[in-house]
Amino acid sequence: MLQFIAKRLLQIIPTFIGATLLAFVIIQLTPGDFTDRFALDPNADAAQLERLRVNFGLDQPVIIQYFRWVWGIISSGYLGESFTYRAPVGTIIVPLIYNSLSLVMISLVLTYVLAIPIGVYQATRQYSNGDKALSFLSIMGLALPNFFFILLLIVGVLSFQAGLRQVYQSDAWYKPILEFFTYDLKNGLWFPVGGMRTTEIYDSLPWWQQMIDRAWHLILPTIVVTTSGLSSLVRVVRGQMLDFLQADFIRTARAKGLSERIVTYKHVLRNAIGPVVSGLGTILPELVTGAGLVEFVYRWPGITPGFVTAIQQQDLYVVMGLLVLSAILLMIGNLVSDLLLAFVDPRIRYS
Repeated sequence: MLQFIAKRLLQIIPTFIGATLLAFVIIQLTPGDFTDRFALDPNADAAQLERLRVNFGLDQPVIIQYFRWVWGIISSGYLGESFTYRAPVGTIIVPLIYNSLSLVMISLVLTYVLAIPIGVYQATRQYSNGDKALSFLSIMGLALPNFFFILLLIVGVLSFQAGLRQVYQSDAWYKPILEFFTYDLKNGLWFPVGGMRTTEIYDSLPWWQQMIDRAWHLILPTIVVTTSGLSSLVRVVRGQMLDFLQADFIRTARAKGLSERIVTYKHVLRNAIGPVVSGLGTILPELVTGAGLVEFVYRWPGITPGFVTAIQQQDLYVVMGLLVLSAILLMIGNLVSDLLLAFVDPRIRYS
């Protein structure tokens, strides 16, 4: 196993070089560079613009720029300097990564925690009323576009606004409970429909209320990102479970007198969960990019809004830093999925 892990880690090096070199060349093929937007100013000094290009190394050939950037990563972990903010790329993208992963990881855990029990329930009660109802909801989840579901949630939240404002104008017993949380609730919003925190009062709150405030803003984005992958995963678990429930070794296990619970979870689920585990390699990067629409609509300051802004500003090294993140997530995710697959399936051994 250790030999397999070492071999996979070594394979990351050529994969990383190939992916980043291709991305670097493609970005450089776009017309112009960061200084071109300043050149549109009639008062711009051509000599100053040239000095700016020299300072950022934009006057060098593309291959020289690439290897200087790679050497900075190898020697000191330096991802370059942002042209726009005049600051190291790491200081800019780390908050974006943290914001996106806080949304994505919660949604990923919820997706698996909900999908596996629901899929098991449907498979063990095939064609029951519960199975039919959950199958209908799964199909609806697959058919409903993400952007439309986002709008439905926003409209639903805003529809509570008038009623909540009446509560705040009354003397209802639960009014202090609602007022306890955030400024958004005091304005009559059941869930905030934008932003990551309540900027007006966030800095003045104690740390535990700041955590509550951020969690409160996470609720709607988390619902959308979780449901986007939940429906398809439920269908996969259900289909795999149904295949193995009819297998000969399951009939043998029942004939030995094993309880239905042991048969279901120890024998059927452990064999059926292989495709679910193997899909983990692509789920993490897909969730990071798939949350982009949610981040835009809910004004969540994550990776995708930062990536689009960097492209618009032709901020080369910020774009490359975020692409490096996606590549690393994909490679690590594939390694983790292989290891988990070997853990859940004793027939798989890596040497």
